[in-house]
Amino acid sequence: MIKACIFDLDGVIVDTAKYHFQAWRRLANELGFDFTEADNEQLKGVSRMESLDIILQWGGLTLPETEKTELADRKNEWYKALISHMQPDEILPGVTAFLADLRSRDIRVALGSASKNAGAVLGSIGLVDQFEVVIDGRDTTRSKPDPQVFQLAAQALGFSPSECIVFEDAESGIAAALAGGFYAAGVGQPEVLGAAHCVIPGFANITFNDIFVSIFNRQPEQV
Repeated sequence: MIKACIFDLDGVIVDTAKYHFQAWRRLANELGFDFTEADNEQLKGVSRMESLDIILQWGGLTLPETEKTELADRKNEWYKALISHMQPDEILPGVTAFLADLRSRDIRVALGSASKNAGAVLGSIGLVDQFEVVIDGRDTTRSKPDPQVFQLAAQALGFSPSECIVFEDAESGIAAALAGGFYAAGVGQPEVLGAAHCVIPGFANITFNDIFVSIFNRQPEQV
């Protein structure tokens, strides 16, 4: 029986990828090079320092750790300034109704995100009280595709991975969920997320029953 749902944040609950892109691109431009939104897709589900390493590779730069830390902190300040102006209308379509559907079924809800600013984003969009547990980059020591972030969320809720569905928009996030023994629901394109147990384009007009049937090919237990 499914007892909990664990959600990634960026690209699942809200689209903050555009703000990450703006901040990272500003940093790259200051360092003398540029990259595209298509390039930015490679940073989905990746930690801040690992993202910086990838970006520096694109620019052909090798920097000492102290300077890299300063650059990552600078980018994060720009990003925090951008997300501080986010509004509830930036919640992706159908998310609020889906969370309400889970509550009506007594299914517990957690957030598992690589972002260290997950709490700030939830505050800006007014969803703090919708998540019983929030695990983010400040709580983890390993990045996706390692399942640590989802394992910590499940442990905090008191459930085993087999009792949880993870919702992810990144290939590395799906890999993390599967590696941890979770059921994985992809949010996005099937050609990217095809390893998941099911894939939806988004939450608009989607119910928990739809997800359950897609994964298990049967109706959920009445709760």
